Amino acid sequence: MPLDWLGLALRYAGSATVLAALMGLPLAWLRSHRRFPGRELLDAVANLPFLLPPAVLVYYLLSALGIWKLHFSWDAAVAVSAVYTLPVLLHMMRASLESLDPSFENAARGLGAGEWRVFCRVTLPLAWRALLRAMLAGFLRAFADFAATLMVARNATPAFLMLPLAAVATLGIALRVWRPRVPA
Repeated sequence: MPLDWLGLALRYAGSATVLAALMGLPLAWLRSHRRFPGRELLDAVANLPFLLPPAVLVYYLLSALGIWKLHFSWDAAVAVSAVYTLPVLLHMMRASLESLDPSFENAARGLGAGEWRVFCRVTLPLAWRALLRAMLAGFLRAFADFAATLMVARNATPAFLMLPLAAVATLGIALRVWRPRVPA
């Protein structure tokens, strides 16, 4: 199929975005609503994917996952992309949660609502548009992610090509710079 890579890239970016959002939303809420020692350390660790080159990030993630060989694994590729996408989601989600008027949350707490109920009934409905924008930005980052995906999926068969890899391979073939390896 000519567009298999597009469906795979959409599924890959969606999975990475959901995983990053599941990690990012609680961290963003914790960072925006609680004062605790180590807040700056949490920010520094969350910003490491911005600072580290993709090769270093992939090496550390693969060694942390116990995968020493650089071969394609769907779980490893999604995990790498989720960690690479996490800072974008974390910063945008934290900004949206910090911009909310705390009087609404305080009113709900004053009426006897617990933290979980305040989050589900007050915070999420007020911030859903900004959180959706953050998820869209994370999706686009995961969708266009090239370097980390290339490192994890470099030995993949053509069935596992995703959009950035397919675009670069197509450009390379068009410019006659790169020729696909055909098994003998």
